[in-house]
Amino acid sequence: MTNDDAENQPAQLALAVQLPDDETFGSFYPGDNAQLITALKNAAIGQGDELLYIWGQQGSGRSHLLHAACAELDGEGETAAYISLDTHHNMSPRILDGMEQLALVCLDNLDAIAGIEPWERAVFNFFNRRREKVMGSLVISAVNAPRNLGLSLPDLASRLDWGVAYQLKPLDDEGKLSALQLRSELRGFKLPTDVGRFLLNRLSRDMSTLLAALDLLDNASFQAKRKLSIPFAKEILGF
Repeated sequence: MTNDDAENQPAQLALAVQLPDDETFGSFYPGDNAQLITALKNAAIGQGDELLYIWGQQGSGRSHLLHAACAELDGEGETAAYISLDTHHNMSPRILDGMEQLALVCLDNLDAIAGIEPWERAVFNFFNRRREKVMGSLVISAVNAPRNLGLSLPDLASRLDWGVAYQLKPLDDEGKLSALQLRSELRGFKLPTDVGRFLLNRLSRDMSTLLAALDLLDNASFQAKRKLSIPFAKEILGF
């Protein structure tokens, strides 16, 4: 096998991305996104749409759901690939070569390569190769609908319109509180409602920030052997 052949083999690619073990469908609070989650679960087991396009604001949980889809497929003994395109500067567009053979491919943060011709062309060519294979599902996420990404390759935007698109609806404050309490239960501790509301009132409301604070408080309370309370949260978070 030549070096070029090896680079084109999916097994040789960086497919074994270490997915977060706590980002599954079970740890995602659905809010008003039940239909989207059902579509992703179907895609993960090969019974869904050929192309799913998910768009939503930063911190809305797009990456979580793509990680969950890959984890679901992995449990079925199939092979999935997850690539976050916001790290494209650390990769070659050739990473997509051969991935049309995989049962599930998730391309996260497509907006990160908008206007970068080599990457747009690589995604476009990969999309065409995958359609010829007629197998599995391709899941793509970005911050906006395809026509609003600023893509320089019109044919790529056109191809993306062929899929089924879902807007990931953000959680309201009550939904975010429920999501935090769900995550705390899965981690084996209880988040009191008053502490949860305190976090929502004092921190940025994006879920990444809130979950990072929850992890910090969990670790601190375990080490200090103290229950979560507002005074303890103020102490740990520096308020």
